[in-house]
Amino acid sequence: MKYILLGQLSSEWIGRQRERLQAVKNKAAEFDIKIDGIYYTQGEYDFVLLIRATDPYIALAFTIWYAKQGYGRMTTMPAFDESAMEAAVEKI
Repeated sequence: MKYILLGQLSSEWIGRQRERLQAVKNKAAEFDIKIDGIYYTQGEYDFVLLIRATDPYIALAFTIWYAKQGYGRMTTMPAFDESAMEAAVEKI
């Protein structure tokens, strides 16, 4: 399953980008999460992280771990492709 994670950095970690990012990549690998992209943004969210996780509990565990480290917070959204949308519409 693909997920879009919208992230906010804590003020403590803004200047420690490399350290935070390496820890994120290590934990993602430990959870068997594939990172498809990391994009930094301006506005309400500081970054967008595109991931693939084997199940929703893994994605949830990852975001809980992130917050527990004090890095900031993430909003998690499952991402459905076009075929999933078509299958959902057919069920209506």
